[in-house]
Amino acid sequence: MRIIGIILGILVAAIGGVIAYRALFLEPSSAVVITETEVRELPNTARVVGGIALLAIGATMAFFAARRRNT
Repeated sequence: MRIIGIILGILVAAIGGVIAYRALFLEPSSAVVITETEVRELPNTARVVGGIALLAIGATMAFFAARRRNT
């Protein structure tokens, strides 16, 4: 059960990292802000936050599954 928790945690963290990376750097922006001096593209914030949340949850799952417990 412990090994499954570690592998599942690493898998969820990897998926979250890929989602966040793609939303920040690879995929087209979700909004464009045009002002008098510049044009800025904004990333899809919901996907970035969701990806970082999955990354944190997966890393936490793997960490707690890998810890030794004194019972």
